[in-house]
Amino acid sequence: MDQGEYSWVKTQEYSPMRKDKNLLDIEEDNQSKKLDQAVWRKVWKEASPFRRDLAFVVFLMMGVAGIDTVFPLMTLYAIDNYVIPGKMESLTNFAIIYLSLVAIQAVQIFIFIRLAGKVEVGMSYNIRKACFAKLQALSFSYFDRTPIGWIMARMTSDCERLGFTIAWGVVDLIWGLGSMFLIAAVMLYLNTSLALLVLTVVPLLAWVSHKFQVLILKSFRKVRQTNSQITSSFNEGIMGVEATKTLVREKANQGEFEGLTGTMFRSSFLAAVQSSLYRPIVQVIGMVGCALAVWAGGDGVITGAITYGVLVAFIAYTKYFFEPLHELARIFSELQNAQAAAERIFGLLETEIEILDNSSQEKTSLSSEYLLEGKIEFVDVDFSYQKGESIFRKFNLEVPAGQTLALVGETGSGKTTLTSLVCRFYEPTHGKIFIDGKDYREIPLQELQSNIGVVLQKPHLFSGTIAENIRYGKLDATQEEIEEVSRIVFAHDFIEKLDKGYNTEVGEGGSSLSTGQKQLISFARAILSDPKILIMDEATSSVDLYTEQMIQKAIRRILKGRTAFIIAHRLSTIKSANRILVIDQGDILEEGTHEELLEQEGQYHALCQEQFSYELALS
Repeated sequence: MDQGEYSWVKTQEYSPMRKDKNLLDIEEDNQSKKLDQAVWRKVWKEASPFRRDLAFVVFLMMGVAGIDTVFPLMTLYAIDNYVIPGKMESLTNFAIIYLSLVAIQAVQIFIFIRLAGKVEVGMSYNIRKACFAKLQALSFSYFDRTPIGWIMARMTSDCERLGFTIAWGVVDLIWGLGSMFLIAAVMLYLNTSLALLVLTVVPLLAWVSHKFQVLILKSFRKVRQTNSQITSSFNEGIMGVEATKTLVREKANQGEFEGLTGTMFRSSFLAAVQSSLYRPIVQVIGMVGCALAVWAGGDGVITGAITYGVLVAFIAYTKYFFEPLHELARIFSELQNAQAAAERIFGLLETEIEILDNSSQEKTSLSSEYLLEGKIEFVDVDFSYQKGESIFRKFNLEVPAGQTLALVGETGSGKTTLTSLVCRFYEPTHGKIFIDGKDYREIPLQELQSNIGVVLQKPHLFSGTIAENIRYGKLDATQEEIEEVSRIVFAHDFIEKLDKGYNTEVGEGGSSLSTGQKQLISFARAILSDPKILIMDEATSSVDLYTEQMIQKAIRRILKGRTAFIIAHRLSTIKSANRILVIDQGDILEEGTHEELLEQEGQYHALCQEQFSYELALS
């Protein structure tokens, strides 16, 4: 069954901005105000395929930090043993050792950059793949309440941010912490009192970092939230460009979009200001430490307590010690930004799947056990999209296998909801639905939906060729099968007249084809898998009279032996149905054949009279 095609037309209207706001409010409540160990444990689990690479990166970075720590010691040794005594001719061996360490450092940096890049790309790829798989499994209700912009932001910028931070953040974090630990140890070894004096500024740095942590994390969360809204606004603006033009909404849309971008600017600017304040404060505190080293160390050289080489090494170490702190300040900001992204990604990955498949059945193809006949029963079914907004209450219906059932009623009466329940895109709030006498929850979802074909009022085609779009209905279909179903729905002739025939590119959303042509292709796609249950939701309302006549001929041919649900307003589509239901607010008001309902002179009769008058006026 072509599940990707089935776009839902709900009986209630929901505001995209209200959905977005509610979702963001829930996220803000669920997100912690500091770095959350639980979130990072989940991130570490996602990084498990790259743990060996990350371990090697950690090893390399410890080596880089170690060599960085050795360089000032070599300077100390050169000053005290070669420069001060004036033995410059003995520097040759020293220079060889120094250059060797530089070469080793260069190799280590090359390898860790390559490995970190591999981790970044691999993490982003795996997370995107997991998110996409989750989206494929989620129920339609999730997409009802979740803005497209929110989803797109998770799949793009959030995944990229998390992969980047895990790869390069780990590199810088290990290098920074390793360097600080080694430098502190060497300084304590060289001169304990001087080292302790320099390190007195560290508690102040820790306090400043803690205070900025909450502020920066909050600002970055606001940036990510607003980015989701902007992405959603972009999507709506592109998808609704025709409505925007016809309703002359350009200025109003521009104003709304400027409001969102203004919020994004203010949030981003605030985050930038906070980050820009944080780093200079860290630098100033670091310079205080360096000044303490010069002041106390200078006195030590004068009194002979330490050598000149030790003073030079201490000044270098003080600079090196606080340089990683500068980087840690940046890493700290990135970690907070990445945590905000991780929280949203895991919010998607951990979303509960409302329509659960029958896990006891592991089947990849149809078995004889689930070759449906098509008998459908609704038993005391209640259903609502939201609490307090019932669509069906104690709804009962029996549809024999092979019967064509037409559904008639005003917009919002529950017709599309009924067919969506049959497809198990949604499940009853209460009550049960049986197919061939079996609770359809017990039938594996793939088996059930593979036996259902759907044709909608507005067909959706995917980028690719006509043949590829038809083949979506049955991925292993041959070219002969594709052409056969195309002939059945009278699409073969117009396809053959195209320059490339079945290899013609349809364009994004089928933009290179007319609505009628897209509908015929959609029809062919729906019946390619020979479904036992066929659902047509206003399938002929978007086509011209000639195309409709061709589809009517095709319908009469393909409905034999299938259970069919037809939602339509045109008499020509519904009057030949075995049975017609008139539905109003989830209740069946009238049922019978076309002739029987006309004799009752009820609501169906009135609808027919109204349409007859309308068609007569058009003629």
